[in-house]
Amino acid sequence: MNDMIYLEDVCLDFGNAFSIDHLSFQVMAGEIFGFLGPSGSGKTTTVKLLTKQLKKKSGRLKILGKDIKDTVREDFEKIGVLSDTNGLYERMSIEENLRFFASIRGIPTSEAEDVLKKVHLYDKRKILIKKCSRGMRQRALLAQAVLHRPALLFLDEPTSGLDPAAIQEVHKLLFGLNQEGTTIFLTTHNMEEADKLCGRIGILNQGRLIAQGDPQELKLRYAKDEIEVLTQDRKRLTFKKDKESAAKIAGLLTAGNCLSIHSKEPDLEEIFLQLTGREF
Repeated sequence: MNDMIYLEDVCLDFGNAFSIDHLSFQVMAGEIFGFLGPSGSGKTTTVKLLTKQLKKKSGRLKILGKDIKDTVREDFEKIGVLSDTNGLYERMSIEENLRFFASIRGIPTSEAEDVLKKVHLYDKRKILIKKCSRGMRQRALLAQAVLHRPALLFLDEPTSGLDPAAIQEVHKLLFGLNQEGTTIFLTTHNMEEADKLCGRIGILNQGRLIAQGDPQELKLRYAKDEIEVLTQDRKRLTFKKDKESAAKIAGLLTAGNCLSIHSKEPDLEEIFLQLTGREF
């Protein structure tokens, strides 16, 4: 199985407007794929289509190598989902929740303990969910989503509400799962997170995929045709990428008047704003 997710000209409308408009992309097995877009662009709707919570109007959609219409309950046992609609039992502890979900899936309770350690909740496992901070609750939800070591994992803002140290640990966990074979489909507003985690990204706007590719490739594609030089007296000089500018830069280097040289590639956030013209 090469593709874990495959969409070709998928459409879905609500009333007179397209929510998903001829959407086509694929996610290969073993990838971490970032799905980016402003609020209301169709990211959550796409995930609901892929997890059979909604039914497409037209187009072709495959999940886990099978046409969506041919999938059965057992196929979705191979999928993990973290979203704002995930539920934990408020009056049960973190550990009790994980043990409960482990029992439903027929997973040894030792797996629950192992996952709690990975998300740094083992020492706090006795705390009731209703008494958890937002960050603790988010890590507990993530632990639930990866408990069964899914082949395909959908993540919606997995590090929302976490401090930098916790975010680093979650990233480490996700990289570990990916190295073990889990394909990850990540929706996030955190452009730095997408840049760090994802081998490829797609940018969605008003139900249409307007760009996709390797983050570095996209930065080069939308880079300005400029080079910035920082001189010894801390002046920033901007040059075009041409022969005349090359000679001037060479002169600065020869005179020892150059502290640094940078080509001016945009970051993912700049590309996102340039393409969508919208905030997150």
